Amino acid sequence: MSAVTATATEMQNNFGRYLNLVMNGNEIIVTKNGREVGRFIPKASTVSYLTDSLTGILKGNYDLREAREERLKEKYEAVD
Repeated sequence: MSAVTATATEMQNNFGRYLNLVMNGNEIIVTKNGREVGRFIPKASTVSYLTDSLTGILKGNYDLREAREERLKEKYEAVD
């Protein structure tokens, strides 16, 4: 799967073209004012995307409390 970048205006003016790209397996990264605001991905990719995001939970080896503590520690621990 390859990624194509398009501005919000380009998406609005050429939606059919970008829809065909997605239907052919491409990912569209949408930007507005130079910042990424969203992505269009093929439907077949959504399941693997969600599964990959939840891998730690799905394996059954996921301790929510431990993960939360680790993330908070990383976020608020002072860097030397």
